[in-house]
Amino acid sequence: MAKPTPAPAKAKPAAPKHGFKLNEFIVYPAHGVGQIVGVETQEVAGFSLELFVVSFIKDKMILKVPTSKVANVGMRKLAEAGVVEKALGTLSGRARIKRTMWSRRAQEYEAKINSGDLVTIAEVVRDLYRSDTQPEQSYSERQLYEAALDRMAREVAAVRKLIDSEALKLIESFLQKGPRRGQKADADVADEPDEEDVDRAA
Repeated sequence: MAKPTPAPAKAKPAAPKHGFKLNEFIVYPAHGVGQIVGVETQEVAGFSLELFVVSFIKDKMILKVPTSKVANVGMRKLAEAGVVEKALGTLSGRARIKRTMWSRRAQEYEAKINSGDLVTIAEVVRDLYRSDTQPEQSYSERQLYEAALDRMAREVAAVRKLIDSEALKLIESFLQKGPRRGQKADADVADEPDEEDVDRAA
């Protein structure tokens, strides 16, 4: 006869507290879209600690997040369909580039990418996007642009059940609807390219 599973010590009502399920895709701000592949219990200093085991397949990384800390670290469910629509719509807007030193803007962009907020990440993609007719990005701009683009594409793909390449094409189509930024007045706020980059294939 099967024994009933005893409740772990100091158990808290897990489901209402964190609301995540096994195999669910989630967003972890510093790493983007991951999947909960398990729940583990570890003994730490005599206390029982429950951990989500989150797999980031593309990065070949496993992260263990205490279930009690998910809110503190900003771990969240995938964006609702309406948020994805808003993020895609953001891509078509006019770029808002501050006339400050690139190093300061780069820090702001990085903070936005790691915020985990899809609309905020879309703002970075929009602001750093360059069409074929516009000046090339510098190496540092391109790295931030590609980080934001990758982060956004993965979540759009997960929400809309697309493959990554389809999500990238969708994002590109919204970027191309935006106002052209080929004018020198708009381009000169970025730093000069510090090395030649080969344009990404459209």
